[in-house]
Amino acid sequence: MSVTPSAPAASVPYPAQAPTQADLLDFVRRTAADTELIASLPLDPQGRTWVRLDGPGGSEAWLIGWPPGSGTGWHDHAESVGAFLTARGVLKENSLAARLPTDGWKTLELSDGVDRERRLPAGRGRSFGHHHVHEVLNESTAEHAISVHAYYPPLPQIRRYSRNGPVLRLEHVERPQDWQ
Repeated sequence: MSVTPSAPAASVPYPAQAPTQADLLDFVRRTAADTELIASLPLDPQGRTWVRLDGPGGSEAWLIGWPPGSGTGWHDHAESVGAFLTARGVLKENSLAARLPTDGWKTLELSDGVDRERRLPAGRGRSFGHHHVHEVLNESTAEHAISVHAYYPPLPQIRRYSRNGPVLRLEHVERPQDWQ
C-alpha cells in the first residue's frame, strides 16, 4: 500500500541532487505535521504497521505505527543516511556513539560510554549518518506512537543485531524484499 503525502508535506520542492540529512529531517517534520495522513495509518494492537511514502529526491520514506511496548531491536541502515520524527506519542531511541566496522565481524565488545538515549515526544526527531546503529522503542503501556522515517539512498539492507551488555552480535541481514 502506498500513501502520497498531502500538499503540506510535499509543497516545498527539493533540489535535483541527492537529499541531505537536513532535507530528510525537513521532509519527516513536514510530513508528521500532516494530521490527515497521520490519522489515516491503520493501527494494529499487536504489531507495528507501516505504509510506504514518496520521499524527496528518490529517498525511501515510511509512516510507522508502534503499538504499546513495541520496538525495532538493534539495527543499522547500512550505507543510507536518514531521519525520523515522532508524529504522535513518545518514542525512545537507544543508539551507539561509535563507528562500527561495516564488514568482517560477527561479535564486538563495545567500550564504556558509547551508549546514547533520546526521548522523542511528538514533534521531535533526528537525522543520522551512514551505519548508525540504534533501536527505537514505544515504552508506553497504553498509547500507540506514530513516526515518519526517510532514508537515502533507499535502504539496500538492514543489519540486525543482538545486544548482551557490552557485546553486540550481528544476527542477520535483511534485504528490501524482506520488508516490502
